[in-house]
Amino acid sequence: MRLYHSPTTPFGRKVMVALLETGLMGDVTVVSATGTPLDPGSMPLDQNPLGKIPALVTDDGQPIYDSRVICRYIDDLAGGRLYPKAPFLWQTLTLEATADGILDAAILMVYESRIRPEEKRFPDWVEAQWAKITRALDSIEDRWMGHLSGPLDMGQIAVACALSYLDFRHDSRAWRNGRPELAAWEAGFARRDSMMATIPAG
Repeated sequence: MRLYHSPTTPFGRKVMVALLETGLMGDVTVVSATGTPLDPGSMPLDQNPLGKIPALVTDDGQPIYDSRVICRYIDDLAGGRLYPKAPFLWQTLTLEATADGILDAAILMVYESRIRPEEKRFPDWVEAQWAKITRALDSIEDRWMGHLSGPLDMGQIAVACALSYLDFRHDSRAWRNGRPELAAWEAGFARRDSMMATIPAG
């Protein structure tokens, strides 16, 4: 299989962590790909017409995207280690979706400062994105700590990658303030070998 990926994409990191946790990393060739919404660069447009990474190409040439679909595919190959059976499945998927929503908002904040011309930037829009993130983080702190403390699943991996991305790109926002349980959980999860091996740089 081929995985189109960049070390700085948190969605790609989710996939890399899933590969490590399931023992399937050796079955994948990682192909570097970069680009922006304005310039697809080396994005694999022939595999994902949306011009986004990660994108996975299976052994039989079938493209699979986005990260949630790739992670489900990886988990299926590995025998179902990261997605429990229903009814617990719906909790895992909801937590993963919450984490992915945090990442969507956080990445839009980055694009606003890196891609949009300074005279066209909209601070209120940026703060609205951060408001989404803070609501999601508060929800995780209030409702999801029991789940995060349970058996390893994709919801946990997604949350850990989202929190790490907030440190990576929005450290000054200090997401840990007022969320002691989530901060303590993240500190422990970040020490997993899979997380240590995929720390973003750049």
